[in-house]
Amino acid sequence: MVEIVEVGPRDGLQNESALVPTAAKIAYIEALIAAGARRIEATSFVHPKRVPQMADAEAVMAGVPRAPGVRYIGLVLNERGLDRALAAGVDEVNVVLVASETFSRRNQGMSVAEAVRSFAAVSGRARAAGLGVTATIGASFGCPFEGEVAPATVAGLVRDCADAGADEIALADTIGVGVPADVVRLVEATRGVTDLPLRFHFHNTRNTGYANALTAVEHGAAALDASAGGIGGCPFAPNATGNIATEDLTYALRRSGIASGLTLSGVVDAAALIEHELGAQVPALLGRAGDFPGELSPER
Repeated sequence: MVEIVEVGPRDGLQNESALVPTAAKIAYIEALIAAGARRIEATSFVHPKRVPQMADAEAVMAGVPRAPGVRYIGLVLNERGLDRALAAGVDEVNVVLVASETFSRRNQGMSVAEAVRSFAAVSGRARAAGLGVTATIGASFGCPFEGEVAPATVAGLVRDCADAGADEIALADTIGVGVPADVVRLVEATRGVTDLPLRFHFHNTRNTGYANALTAVEHGAAALDASAGGIGGCPFAPNATGNIATEDLTYALRRSGIASGLTLSGVVDAAALIEHELGAQVPALLGRAGDFPGELSPER
């Protein structure tokens, strides 16, 4: 089995220009829980001027159901974000660092070295409060400003984060440039410095996201990020289109004999809900093409 971390409510919505009401975000999350999602990146605690869609982070967290077994993740970039996340009652924090200097400064306003020091401070406080900590290495597969990123550079950041207390490492293809061979190279490089669980975050910008996801599972990934409907992108990276779609990924996994714990019909329903709110067709294909030969149990 592979765990799917549902990121639609955060990474999915953050790049959408149509502001989604808080109640609709909560309904989206409720639909995802009904579909079987158990780790949900619900929001991000960043300055609302930078990401207006996430300005209601506290209100979202106040309204989500506290169902048994469901863990809510909040994205934070610094200690100010952590303060808000702790007060809002998240179960985990996802802390983003970036593998290139230019993107790090544009995305977070700090150098990579400063980001590592910030991560250590956030991680220590979050762990002391009993929260899980994921270190996401953005632009692991390539930078929109500097181009290629060496696996050794990513591995160095992973080592720093592991030493600073990360519980999980997520490697993010922020701009969707990776191919399966890149996945293999990064797994090998990362496994040379840590045995922490690996999670992957893929975008389908160049139509390689699903192949990358299946390759990651073949090489030991414990979790994959996906967004119901395939919505999303990074507002600070040019042409960073949507995440891989939860329903399309679930279909590919199930047909490959890999369980995810999700029901396709439930995820399609969640995607339809957010599609209605956005007023535009979502990128995911399962809702249009339908299942084949018909939905099976999530335990297959």
